[in-house]
Amino acid sequence: MRSFLEKRGSGVGLRIGVRKSGCSGWAYTIDYADSVEPDDVVFDREGVKVIVDNDSLELIDGTEVDFVKDGLNEAFKFRNPNVKGECGCGESFTV
Repeated sequence: MRSFLEKRGSGVGLRIGVRKSGCSGWAYTIDYADSVEPDDVVFDREGVKVIVDNDSLELIDGTEVDFVKDGLNEAFKFRNPNVKGECGCGESFTV
C-alpha cells in the first residue's frame, strides 16, 4: 500500500468503511484518504495510516485487512469477527 500511495503522490493514508448495500445489508468501502476528519480513528500499520470513521468502526472493529495478489488479480480481503452472515456473491455482509 505504501507504493500505491507514493505513486498517487498525495493523500494521508487508506480510508476503510462500510455502506448500506447488497442483499445482506453492508458492504466494505475502501479508498485513498486525503484528510482526517474529527470523528475518524487512525491506525498506523507498517507505515500506512488506516483511517476509519467512528460509525463504520462499530461494524468492523477487530477486522483484519490483507491486500492479496494471486496471479494477475489483486484484492483486499476482510476477516471481520463481527460478521454473522454473508451474501452468496461475497459482496455484502450482516452483523
